[in-house]
Amino acid sequence: MKKTTILMILCSTLIFASNTKQNNNKKENLTQKQVKEQMKREEKYAKEQKFYNAEDYDFSGAEVNPESVKNTPSLKTDDLDMDDVYD
Repeated sequence: MKKTTILMILCSTLIFASNTKQNNNKKENLTQKQVKEQMKREEKYAKEQKFYNAEDYDFSGAEVNPESVKNTPSLKTDDLDMDDVYD
């Protein structure tokens, strides 16, 4: 009776120890996977920041000539009365 109890305790200890090692390996693999995903996100972020950096672009072609603005006619707008819309 004592021998079977000791044998069962020994077997359960060995099984528990092997499961712990497997769980540690799974956690390490999951951590490595998360690190790789985060590195990909960081690379994407770096590319986007490089794209959005306005210092690298020349916007002089998009500037408006002040003389041409003076020659444009002003548009008359109708008086838009929105008071009756909310009644």
